[in-house]
Amino acid sequence: MKYCVIIPTYNNDTTLERVLSDVSLITKDIIVVNDGSSDNTAQVLEKFDFLRTVSYNPNRGKGYAIRKGFELATEEGFDYAITMDSDGQHYAADIRIFVKRIIEEPDTLIVGARNLVPEKISKGSRFANRFSNFWYRFLTGIRLTDTQTGFRLYPLNQIKGMKFFTNKYEFELEILVRAAWKGINIVSVPVKVFYPPKQERISHFRPLTDFARISLLNIILVVITLLYIKPFYFLRFLKKENIRAFVNKHILLSDDTNMDIALAITLGIFMGIVPIWGFQLITALALAHVFKLSKFVVSVAANISIPPMIPFILYASYVTGGIVLDTGSRIKFTSDLSIKSFENSLLQYVVGSIVFACILAIMAGFISFIVLKLVRKKRVVS
Repeated sequence: MKYCVIIPTYNNDTTLERVLSDVSLITKDIIVVNDGSSDNTAQVLEKFDFLRTVSYNPNRGKGYAIRKGFELATEEGFDYAITMDSDGQHYAADIRIFVKRIIEEPDTLIVGARNLVPEKISKGSRFANRFSNFWYRFLTGIRLTDTQTGFRLYPLNQIKGMKFFTNKYEFELEILVRAAWKGINIVSVPVKVFYPPKQERISHFRPLTDFARISLLNIILVVITLLYIKPFYFLRFLKKENIRAFVNKHILLSDDTNMDIALAITLGIFMGIVPIWGFQLITALALAHVFKLSKFVVSVAANISIPPMIPFILYASYVTGGIVLDTGSRIKFTSDLSIKSFENSLLQYVVGSIVFACILAIMAGFISFIVLKLVRKKRVVS
C-alpha cells in the first residue's frame, strides 16, 4: 500500500512549517499544493527538500487545490491520499489511525471525525456542520458526524476518472456525496483537533459566501437525488428476483397483519404524492415508526413519485385541485405572470395534490387489503 499526504495551503505560512515538520515524522511522501499564496509560503516550502509541490496563481480555492494534489498523487503511483489542513488544527500522529483502518478495509474513503467541543467553536460552525450532516444523510443514507472535516483518506483508484464541478470549500461535500453514489465504502474514525486561541486562528472560510455556495450545492444534489439517484436505485431494485424476495419477506411471509401491510402501502402512496419535495421519505419513515408499520413497505410505496410517474402526478394533482376549488379542471396557458396568478395556480396544485394523494392512497390500500386476504389465505390453505 502506497499512501501520501496532501496539504493544500493558502496564506498559512505561520503554521505550515510546524505542520510539515510533524507530518515528516510519519512520512516523507508529502504533496503541498500552494494555492496562490501571497505570504512567505514559498520560502517555507524551500526548507523541505523532500516535498512534492504544486504551485500556481491566482488563488483557485481549496477544492481545486485538492484536485491538483490528487492528479500528482495518481501520477506518482500512490494508492491512497490523506488530506489535512495547513492551519495546524490536525494532529499528524492521527495519520496512523487512517493507515491502520485502510489496511483493515481497503478501498474505503475514511473521514476523520473531530471532537467538536461546543465551548471552543462558534455557534455558526456547529450549525453549519449539523446542516451539512443532515443533508448528507438525506442525499446518501449514510450517517456521518463530521462532514466538514478536511482530514480524510481517499482511495485514489476508486475516485479516478470522476469529474467534479466545484472548486472551493463545497468540494469536500461534493466528493463525499458522489463517492457514496458511486458505491465507495465510507466510514469515519475519531481524530483529535487543536483549538488555538481565537486571536491566533487563521481561516479563509467566508461564512456568508461559502455557506451560500454549500447551500446551492445541496439544492443541486437534492434535485439530482430526487430525479435520478433514488429512482435509479429503486429501478435497480425492481428486478425479478428482488420483487419475488420482497413479496415473500415483507408481504406473504411477513408477521404483519393484512391490515398493517395495507396501511403501510396507503401511507407510502400518500407520502409519495403530497407536495413536501425533499422530505417525503423522511416524513413517511417517521410516521411509519410512530404507527408501527413496516418501514420497508412504506418506503417502497413512497417511490411512486419516480420520474416516469411525476408528470402524471403533477397533472392529476392540478386537475383535482381545479375540481375541488371549482376553478376548472384544465391547465390554462396565459400571458398573465402576476404574483396573484402564480399564487392561485400553486394553491390549486397543493390542494389538488393532497386530495389526489388521499384518494389514490385509500384506493391502493383497499385494493391491497382485498388482494392480501385472497392471496395469503390461499397460501395458508395450500
